[in-house]
Amino acid sequence: MGGSKLLVGLKHAMKPAAGVAVVNTADDEEFFGLHVSPDVDTVVYSLAGIADYDKGWGVAGDTFNALQMLSRLGCETWFKLGDKDLAIHVYRTMRLREGATLTEVTEEIASRLNAGWRVLPMTDDPVRTLVETESGTMSFQTYFVKHSYGLKVLGVRFEGAENARPTAQVLEALENSKAVVLCPSNPVVSISPILSLQGFRDKLRVFSGTVLAVSPIVGGKTIRGPAAEMMKAVGVEPSSLGVAEMYKDFLDVLVVDEQDAELLDDIAALGVKAISFNTVMGSLEDKVRLAKFCLHVLGMDG
Repeated sequence: MGGSKLLVGLKHAMKPAAGVAVVNTADDEEFFGLHVSPDVDTVVYSLAGIADYDKGWGVAGDTFNALQMLSRLGCETWFKLGDKDLAIHVYRTMRLREGATLTEVTEEIASRLNAGWRVLPMTDDPVRTLVETESGTMSFQTYFVKHSYGLKVLGVRFEGAENARPTAQVLEALENSKAVVLCPSNPVVSISPILSLQGFRDKLRVFSGTVLAVSPIVGGKTIRGPAAEMMKAVGVEPSSLGVAEMYKDFLDVLVVDEQDAELLDDIAALGVKAISFNTVMGSLEDKVRLAKFCLHVLGMDG
């Protein structure tokens, strides 16, 4: 949840101004006949102040009565959906079947939950993250949740990305922005699907503002999740230097944790300005502090 944590910090630090969050949809999946958008929902719940940070997913204080009944009926329930969470997926699926786009539905949900920011799916086209493991190829959710990301990863690919385009809303938001911040999310499965969309990486290369990223790697490890393992699987060193390598063709500034200050010169040698700061966000104060630092680096703290 590193990405959504920084978004919360930015929301607080930028008030009364609001930003736009462009979110990965390649790990969307269908459960119980419902369209579930895990990354989108995590961002919306976080910005709306209702996310469960202890679990790392879902709505804080949610109950699981529907899931318990589905289990009694013989359904697989390894993907835990709380009752309030299920209501969101029912609404999303209903609206999609009525002909609404994922972008339209997401904006409705974000508005009605008082997220305060505009939340945009990266695309309305189908893209699916497939993880190649020692036990075969599977969807990201199967690898991440069902197998608790315990399988050895051999590769990652984004099915459908070659035919998928960023939405007009995403491109308009980019065109109207002074800066782009890549939050400290998994660079392989949360950021790379967005970058794989037709023409999007090229848009960042010629972006007139500043592109800043915060590294999700701290001391060669991730705070939570399989980012380091997945970076190894795609042939990238699991470090802040590796993150810089992945983004160097469009990135202006990389903020790394103070534990990785020794990498600043190596990152700078790639043509990326590197700055160290405390990037671990254990409290709201930490989130706001890091957000304010990023805004200062971008010259947007006035």
